[in-house]
Amino acid sequence: MTTQLAHPPVSPAANPMQRFKPWQLLLALPLLALAIWPWTAGQFVLHLAILTCINVVIVNGLSLIDRTGQLSFGHSAPVALGAYASVLLATQGGLGILGGAALGLVFVAVVAAALGWVILRLRGVYFVLVTFAFAELVRLIALDAISLTGGANGIAAIAPLQIGGFAFDTRARFYALALALALASLGFMLWLFKRPMGQAMNAVAANPALAESTGLSVLRIQIVAYVGGCVLAGLGGVLTARYIGFISPESFNTSASVAFITMLVIGGRKSLYGPILGAVVLTPLPELFRGAVQTQHMFYGAALILILRFLPGGIASVVARVSRKGGAQ
Repeated sequence: MTTQLAHPPVSPAANPMQRFKPWQLLLALPLLALAIWPWTAGQFVLHLAILTCINVVIVNGLSLIDRTGQLSFGHSAPVALGAYASVLLATQGGLGILGGAALGLVFVAVVAAALGWVILRLRGVYFVLVTFAFAELVRLIALDAISLTGGANGIAAIAPLQIGGFAFDTRARFYALALALALASLGFMLWLFKRPMGQAMNAVAANPALAESTGLSVLRIQIVAYVGGCVLAGLGGVLTARYIGFISPESFNTSASVAFITMLVIGGRKSLYGPILGAVVLTPLPELFRGAVQTQHMFYGAALILILRFLPGGIASVVARVSRKGGAQ
């Protein structure tokens, strides 16, 4: 006669809590507190938090492109396309806010696929220069198409985003939406690079010739990454337009592209958490130096140089070292 246990023992792998080490749980607590803090810290902090979340979405798109070995110097272009297309399709196309946003992202994807099929055959500095030129072209078109875009005056009084009749017309509400989308973009990146397509992207970045010899289509994989990265950037453009309520060609100039690249590099190009770390550090940094108008850019540049000098792998390299030490204990 055998006796059956009422509750059979649970293997370590079956217990979700045992998948996390103590240092990981300790790190998650301050991050959770940091995400909740803006709701209690006033309107200015909420404003910075919203901009940070939007930048996380955009820089995640840049990171996706970079992970196939191509660094875009014109990432402001898909941001601008997403912002303008979503607003114009909603107002002049009569599609409504959500319909305009959805079709605007489809438009960004189509443009990115057509452009990527041509320019992704280029390598190195040639790809960088072409993406820069495309971003300038988009900005000049927005500047000259006065009847559609308002030219240098831009488009003002853009209605706040509404989903199912619920308007995100306060900073507290919009922060909840921006935070959810930032986390969703991170979740997408984590999921993608555990899949065969993500692993193929890493292989293409490491050695395109070797990846091609194993049967991978380097161009196809880079196009997929480029389209995905541009759609994330376009989503950031949609959020920017609906939050700020105003867009103009100067909102998407070269400085914006440089800022996105800087966030990626400072956060850590080789880490999936790099975009978050870079956006969290660099988005509020100009505001901290805003009181020193004459020397603001000097302080900002000095801070970037120090980070690059002492943390060449980005801020994520510090987190990685802490992780290794925590895992060894």
